[in-house]
Formats: sequence, structure tokens, C-alpha cells
Amino acid sequence: MVTRSIVAFLLLALVSVACGDDLDKNRPVTKVITLLKDMQKQLQKEADEDEEIYDKMACWCQTNDREKTKAIKDAEVRIDTLTTKIEELTATSAQLNTEIKNLEKEVAENQASLDQATSIREKQLAEFNAEEKDLLQSISALKAAITVLSKHHGGSTGFLQMPKTHMLGVAAMLQNELSKHASLLQGVLTPNERRAAAAFLQAPGDYFDAAPTFKQSYAPQSGEIFGILRQMLDTFESNLSASQKEEQANQAAYEELKAAKEAEIKAGQDQISTKTGELADTDEKNAQAKVDTDDTKASLSADEQFLGMLKEKCQMTDKEWEERQKTRQLEMEAVSKALEVLSGDDAHDLFTRTFNPALLQVSSGSDDKRVAASKVLFAVASKFHNPRLSALAYQVKLDAFTRVKKAIDDMIEQLLKEKDDEIKHKDFCNDEFNTNQLQTEKKDRQKRDLTAMMEDLEMTIKSLTEAIDTLKAEISEMQVQLKRAGEDRELQNKEFQTTVADQRETQKLLKAALSFLKDFYAKKEALLQQKQEPVGPPPPSGFETYKNNAASGGVMQLIEQIVADAKSMEAEAIKAEEDSQKAYEDFVKDTNASIEAKSKDIVEKSQARAKAEGALVQTKEELEATLLELEQLSNYNAQLHQSCDFVLKNFDLRQTARDEEVEALRQAKAILSGAKFQEFLQRA
Repeated sequence: MVTRSIVAFLLLALVSVACGDDLDKNRPVTKVITLLKDMQKQLQKEADEDEEIYDKMACWCQTNDREKTKAIKDAEVRIDTLTTKIEELTATSAQLNTEIKNLEKEVAENQASLDQATSIREKQLAEFNAEEKDLLQSISALKAAITVLSKHHGGSTGFLQMPKTHMLGVAAMLQNELSKHASLLQGVLTPNERRAAAAFLQAPGDYFDAAPTFKQSYAPQSGEIFGILRQMLDTFESNLSASQKEEQANQAAYEELKAAKEAEIKAGQDQISTKTGELADTDEKNAQAKVDTDDTKASLSADEQFLGMLKEKCQMTDKEWEERQKTRQLEMEAVSKALEVLSGDDAHDLFTRTFNPALLQVSSGSDDKRVAASKVLFAVASKFHNPRLSALAYQVKLDAFTRVKKAIDDMIEQLLKEKDDEIKHKDFCNDEFNTNQLQTEKKDRQKRDLTAMMEDLEMTIKSLTEAIDTLKAEISEMQVQLKRAGEDRELQNKEFQTTVADQRETQKLLKAALSFLKDFYAKKEALLQQKQEPVGPPPPSGFETYKNNAASGGVMQLIEQIVADAKSMEAEAIKAEEDSQKAYEDFVKDTNASIEAKSKDIVEKSQARAKAEGALVQTKEELEATLLELEQLSNYNAQLHQSCDFVLKNFDLRQTARDEEVEALRQAKAILSGAKFQEFLQRA
């Protein structure tokens, strides 16, 4: 633009050679010289401003080139480190998942083994309790029968004096025991003993009335039955003792197995809890490492793009700076030469002589001045290799200024094009500012939404973690309670065994005592009933009639009541034991069900937490991306301000100046086309 102004001023100066004025102060040449001096000052000012701008740009290029190069190198190193870390964490996560699955399988197998062992143990205990109860009842019955038979076995009268009801009771008991314990007595009784027992059972009342055989001549038939009962008693007691020892061994083995399995289950659950925590930490670190990798890659890409743009911009700036310096130097030299030509003494005298209204027509003198000005322009153009000055010199030599006017038209067209371009640039700036503002507001809203979502996810993860920790604590407490309940159940069972044994022993002793009393008083009554009065004179008075002890009936009733109470207490103890066992089984079942439900809840909550953690990682990535986009929008806004602020601020001024320049060129063209120069000077 400045170069075109110089051309316009030179044209005015050359045209003014053909014109004149009466007064020196109103000569056009003087005005041209003043304008050229102002142009020199303006050019120097612009050169200083360009140098200051270039120094700032050079400093910006060096600083950012150094910083971005270092940032790119650091990012590449960090990406390599994070990639290695991600591979290690991924491998660790896979290993932990495999170990957790194996541990869960092992814990499930141990729990299944424990449950199976518990079920078998409960079945064994129930069978033992039933067998023990049955054997104790059989032993008690056999002992009572033996006690009854022992009172009559070996006496002079034998079983003949035994009440028939007792004999029938013994027979019924024997038949019941032989039938109930047939498998147990298999191989215990000989065939002869079985035949004797069968004969006794067929006719218990007539069995002892039969005459003894040759083999029985030295022992009564009652001895054989007595021996059978004794042999059965020994067999039952031996079997009961073996069963009790086997029960104790089974209980000890179960307790040992239970303790071992519970220890294995607890150790497995502890390892699962520990490895689950390690897995969560590993996955979180892995997710964070991936986020850091993505962020670093995004930052690296942005830095590489910025560095590429910086190098391109700085190279263009250097090239533009060199071109501007060279062009401005040529322009300043052209102005200086033109000023030197127009300001010399010879030129002043020449203008004084020739700038006369009488000499306004075209003359040979004006041609000489045009030739001289053309030579000056040629010299400057040759020295600085400026094709535009060379072309202008040729144009000045033409009489009709046809090509000069064409150049003016081209310059006007260029100015008008620049005006349109500047208007488009202004519209572009306004549109881009509005778009940037809308996008920034949208991203700000998105940033707030993502921040709120991230806070919600963090709260969800925190609440799920607390819930999982609470469930784990509850499971641990239930396992402790389950172990304590097992120990309490074991103690209760031992107390039950002792109580039942004591009650049965008490019944046994009381029944024995009652049997002695009943046998004595029943025998005495029979003797009294069989007594007959002798024939002859009555004997003298002797002893008074022997009477039963007055308290005997009450004692026997009391013993019977105590026996009944003992049986009732035994039944209550058995009922209480069954209730306690059922309650324990229900407690174990409910507790295991609760543990299983809570374990499933832990798994579900862990999955929900993992999902929330994944969503949190994704939200953080989106937030980082949003922040990066906001940063890019901010950078673009700064670039817009750098590119548009000057245009928007000085738009009206630049449009006005450009219009004035176009108007000046049009006036110059009008002068070259034959308009009166005096009128132009008056308007100026």
C-alpha cells in the first residue's frame, strides 16, 4: 500500500513539472516534497515496529520450540513407561483373576466336603443315638430279667415258685430281643440254645414242669435260660461299648476334619479377600495408566501439531521478515532518491523558472524533466533490482500516460479487492467468535455434567465399598458364630449323654431295689396264704402275726414315682437333645444360606463397583477430553484475537483510509487524463 502511495506521489510530482503557480509556497512540488518527508518518517516508524514484532516472534519461536521439543521427548518416554506398566498390570490382573477363581473353587469344594461330612456325621449320630437307646433298653430289660431269675435260680424249688406273670414277662422280653436283635445275635447262640429258647417261648408256663433229660440231669432247665439271657446281656453290653467307642472315634475324626476344613475355608476366604483387593487396586491402576496413556498421546499429538505449526509459522515469519526488510529498504531508497531529485538547488531553480502559468502547455522543458525523472527511477530500479520502479520509469517516459493510468486502474482494483477481503475477514472473525463462544459454553456445560457424574460415581463406589466391607464383616461374624454354635452343640451333646446315662443308671438301681422289695413282700404273702392249721390241740400263744412294715408300701410307691420321674426326665432330655440338634441344624442351614446370600451380594456389589469404576474411568476420560477441547477452544480464541482484534478495532479507519487512497488514485488518473491541476490542488 505504501509503495502504491509513492507511485501516486511521484506521478503527482511528475505531472506538477508541467504545471506552475505564481507563488513558491503553493507550488505542487513543495507539497510533494513535504509528503515524501512524511513518508520517510512513516516508513522508518513501520520498520522499527516490524523489528520489534519480529524480535517478539523470534523469542516466542525459540522458547516454544525448546519447550515443545522437550515435552514431546518426555511424552514419548512416558508413553513407553506407561505401555510397559499396562502390560505388567494386565498380566497381574489376569493372574489374580485366575487365582481368585481357583481359590473360590477350592473354598466351594472344602465347604461341600464339610457339608457332606456334617451330613454324614449327623446321620451317624442319629443312628448311634437310636442304637444306643435301643441297646440300653434291651440291656435294662435283660438285667431286670436276670435279676428276677437270679432270685429263683439255684433254689430248692427252682422256677416253680416264680409267679406266672413274671415268667410270661421274661418270655415276652426274650422273644422281643431275639427278634429285634436277630442280626446281632447271629452266631452268638448255639443251635441247642436257640432250640431251648424256642421251647421256652412256646410254653413258658409248662417248660419247667417237663422232666429233665439225661444231659439235663445235672442242671435244671432254668440254668440254660439263665445262661442265654446272660450271654445276650454280655453281647449287648459289648456291642454298646464298641458302638460308644466308635461314636467317640467318629466324633473326634469329624471334629478334626471340621477344624481342618474350617481353617482351609477361612484361609481361602482371607486369600480371596486379599487378592480381590489387590485385583481392584491393579485394575484401578491399569485403568488410570490407560487414561494417562491416552492423555499423554493426546498431549503428544497436540504438541507435535503445535510444533509443526510453530516451525512453519516461524519459517514463514523469517521469510516474510526478510522480504519486508528488503522491500522496505528499496522503498525507502526510492523515496530518498526522489526527495533528493526534487529537493536539489538545480531542481528548485528549474521549478522556479518553469512553474509558470504561461508555460502550462506541453514543452520541450517539461519533456526534459520527465526524461530526467525517468533516468532517476531507472537508476534506482537498476541498483535495487525493483521491477515495479523500472516499469514506472518506462511509463513516465510515455507522453500520453496510457500505461500509467492502466497501472492506477489496477491499483484501484487491488485496493477494492483488499477492501472486500477485509470485509469478508471481519465477517469471518465475527462468525468464528460467535461459534467459539457457543462451543465453549456447550463444553462448559458438558464439563459441569461430567464433574457431577464423576462425583456421583465416586459416591457410589464409596458406598458399595463400605457395603462390601460390612458384608465381609458380617460373614466373618457369622462364621465365628457358626463355629461357636458347633462347639456349644458338642458340649450340649456330651451333657446329654451324661444325663441320659445317669438317668438310666438311676432307673436301673431303683428298679433293682424295687424288685427286691416286691419279691420279698409277694413271697411272704404267698407263704401266709399256704399256711394250714395243725390237727390237734392248739399251741400256746407265740409270736404276734408278722406284719409288713407300715412304710413299705410308701417306699415302693416312692421308688416307682422316682423311676417314673427318671424316665420322664430321660424322655425330656432326649426331646431337648432332639430339639437342640434340630435347632443347631436349622441355625447351620440358615447361617450357611445367609453366608451364601451375602457372598452373592458381595459378588453383585463387586461387579457393580467394577462397573462404576469403569464408568468413572470413562467419565474421567471424557472430562479430560472436554478439558482438552476447552483448552483448544481457548487457544483458538486467542488465535482469533491475534488475527482479528486489529482488523475489528481498526476496520472503519482502514476502510476510510483505503477509500481515500482510491479517491486519490482516481484524482491522479483524472489529472493525467487532462483535468485542471489547479482545481485538484484547491480541493486537496
